[in-house]
Amino acid sequence: MIGRMPLLLTSILMIAACTDQGPDDPTSGRSDSVPGEETVACAIGPGSDFASRCPVERATSEDGNVLVVRHPGGGFRRFLLDEKGAGLTALDGADVARGELQGGMLVLSVGEDRYRFPARKIGVDEPG
Repeated sequence: MIGRMPLLLTSILMIAACTDQGPDDPTSGRSDSVPGEETVACAIGPGSDFASRCPVERATSEDGNVLVVRHPGGGFRRFLLDEKGAGLTALDGADVARGELQGGMLVLSVGEDRYRFPARKIGVDEPG
């Protein structure tokens, strides 16, 4: 896979299901999605704030499990989910995906676009 630089959060984080958190979620911003549709918060374009919910589609390709994040005004980004669910790689374009953990969210930046994916620690005993 020449030209792809993976963003791996090895054995530390697991990308959780990307579901609409509803109106009480302070990270959700404006809801541009269909109720029950899988979404992530997104900030598309230079200087934009997280104000939209971008629909997420899951697919399987010859590369593996793929997340397709659709932008509110058209366009999309494709990400390859690593086999353990602990990282994402941008599949299209020359921009490299860069991630930062902020609370329970993975903020992924690709070019001038940003996305918030729910994440949780793995390999740590959870109370229960």
